Amino acid sequence: KPKTKKAKQAKMEKVMGEYKAGTLHSGSKAGPMVQSRDQAIAIGMSESGQAKSKKKRAKKAGKKGA
Repeated sequence: KPKTKKAKQAKMEKVMGEYKAGTLHSGSKAGPMVQSRDQAIAIGMSESGQAKSKKKRAKKAGKKGA
């Protein structure tokens, strides 16, 4: 996964470019083609390490209330 902000942005641009070209697959290359823009964004955020896990969010929300 990319470490810097610039590298993460570049990864997102690459994924969205694949989506626009119609070559973005969900899962592996043998998987189905991505149909929605929201799905493409989710894949890009996951691959670039920008998606936060539910576990981390749950812990932070628990600490705010305490």
